[in-house]
Amino acid sequence: MELSPSPTGLEAECATLFTTGSLHFLHELISSFDEEVEKILHLRVSRKAHLDLSDELPNFLESTAHIRADPDWRVLPVPPRLQKRHVDIGDMVPCDTARFIRALQSPAQGIQVDFDDGNCPTFHNQIKGIHNVILAVNNRLPGVPHISQAPVLMLRPRAWNMVEHNMMVEGKEAPGPLFDFGLLMYHCGRTLLEHQSGPFFYLSKVESLMEARLWNNIFVWTQQKLGLPLGSIKATVLIENVLATFEMEEILYELREHSAGLNCGIWDYSASFVNKFGHRQDFLLPDRSKYVNMEKRFLRSYMDLLVQTCHRRGALATGGMAALLLPHSQQTDSDSRVLASVERLKLLEIKAGVDGFMVYDTNLIKPMQELFELHTEGDNQLHQLRHDASVTPEDLLSMPSGGVTLYGLKYNIAVGVLFINAWLSGKGHFFYRGQVEDSATAEISRSQVWQWIRHQARLEDDSRVVSRQLVTELTKELSTELSRLCPTERTKQKLYTAADMFLEVVLKRHFPEFITTYLNLDHTFLNSQNIREEEEEETVETGRWRAKL
Repeated sequence: MELSPSPTGLEAECATLFTTGSLHFLHELISSFDEEVEKILHLRVSRKAHLDLSDELPNFLESTAHIRADPDWRVLPVPPRLQKRHVDIGDMVPCDTARFIRALQSPAQGIQVDFDDGNCPTFHNQIKGIHNVILAVNNRLPGVPHISQAPVLMLRPRAWNMVEHNMMVEGKEAPGPLFDFGLLMYHCGRTLLEHQSGPFFYLSKVESLMEARLWNNIFVWTQQKLGLPLGSIKATVLIENVLATFEMEEILYELREHSAGLNCGIWDYSASFVNKFGHRQDFLLPDRSKYVNMEKRFLRSYMDLLVQTCHRRGALATGGMAALLLPHSQQTDSDSRVLASVERLKLLEIKAGVDGFMVYDTNLIKPMQELFELHTEGDNQLHQLRHDASVTPEDLLSMPSGGVTLYGLKYNIAVGVLFINAWLSGKGHFFYRGQVEDSATAEISRSQVWQWIRHQARLEDDSRVVSRQLVTELTKELSTELSRLCPTERTKQKLYTAADMFLEVVLKRHFPEFITTYLNLDHTFLNSQNIREEEEEETVETGRWRAKL
């Protein structure tokens, strides 16, 4: 095993994380499952190639029909602290110590402790974030309730597509999710269990029952190694891929001793249609800013089926994250409009039968909890079995009608460029036009631009073709406009670099599967981490020099 040197200023944190015991545990965990991780990644490639070559569409599996037909099996009941999950805080990046503390002090039921969509996985951010979780679990963060009284921590490691560049195990970079999961379980698992507050996880971007089976095997192995009872770990699987929708019941079955339910979102899921079928004209996804929302047939059917599937098997079903932000000035017309918009969308989810959802803005926690109290009874809606829902493969695969607008094209370009710019700055999310944007919205944004170029879609506004030239011109216009807000020449150059990288992604012949994978393997991003460390060292040295004067 090889481990990179500590990030600047985090030497003590690294010493806490990387003990002899934890390194031995990580080595065993990663070496035990590395081959299986490779297999599931190869299976993804194989499955995609089969879909491309055959022009087939996904369907419910014949080989697992007996699982779906058996009316008797259920997932194990979740612990008391997971019975009521009305409102979690989403995109909570634990390396942001101040916001993490505010979340722990909040009245939310839970916190999505995010090492994935809202996080930029620099070595600094991973170490700082995991260390802050350890501090929280051991009640060593200032001014926060005891871990048994604070909002429950739903730990979200990276997805299978991400690697940890700073750890080599038996000659290979470590899988990102095993690095995160292993350290969190080794340092926090037993304490969370003793306080009846975990260990609980979110599992990102699971695409099949085989991936759920892998996670279940990892859970069983880990519990045995750490001497924890079987079933101690509970995990909510995020159904963020269209292929996984056809295997939701099987995913619950594979994780039935460890399941905390399933979660449905909108943007990663919508982007997966471009990922899997984007080259097909009949899967051209229209402008998301105008034509894509949870009321559309393909998304409504997905949510209905998820709720029905979960509740039929005694599992909780949770909805996505409200990304809108309340204005700083409360009690204004703008504040009322934002709140009304969030309430309308979340009420649709409540009426569909979800047991909870997420918000980013902590000021939305109480209004959303009140919405739940007003429209539901009890801790959850497990009694809502949704017998009324009859969802077919055609429902799940029906693309909404609509076209492409100039506004939507510009918006997607802006989100894509600004997300890459955020990553080059070590941030995993940013704020734009009144809402939070993360890798999920960056995925759908760059996916749509790529697909519109591929199919030479025409703008509704003036019938111009969405071409390489048009996208390049609009990207340059955006860069020029935003560069005026850059405080230094360095930040201006970083923005221009982000714009160039965005164009690389959307103009490629073959669709890059994940923007995060693309960036995480890109020399520019990796080099930016070293530059930031050098800048931090320069700042420290400058501070010392000034102190001497």
